[in-house]
Amino acid sequence: MPTFRLSTFVAAPPERVFATWTNADRFHEWIGGVSGVTDRVGPADQAGSRYTVQFGRMTSPTEVLAAERPRHIRSRFGNAILKGESDVTFTADAAGTRIDQVIMTRGFVSAIFARIFATGSYRGSFQSELETFRQLVERET
Repeated sequence: MPTFRLSTFVAAPPERVFATWTNADRFHEWIGGVSGVTDRVGPADQAGSRYTVQFGRMTSPTEVLAAERPRHIRSRFGNAILKGESDVTFTADAAGTRIDQVIMTRGFVSAIFARIFATGSYRGSFQSELETFRQLVERET
């Protein structure tokens, strides 16, 4: 499985960072192309929860595999273009929170698209989305 590692520092406490990260109603504010979240079963911050992220007509069913508020969340996602797992840790620091995200993809097509999304910091890239998230949380802190 191709693996991509990302990180950023957010000048906000872990509780706020985790709460924003797991607020499915706000995914569209920082994840490129998200047009909605449907089919919710349980809250997005608890293991066993499921929801479907919509990217226009394309969907990505997602399941929360593990969650430890406010330190960790791991989920499985997937559609024809990109599928795999996201493992995110939120580490407290005196000045805020360090976010470390590991994205592991499954399948040949996913490997190609993940490589495109992982390269650079253009709008819609993995790193750009992480930085957009950081700015969103810091603006509200």
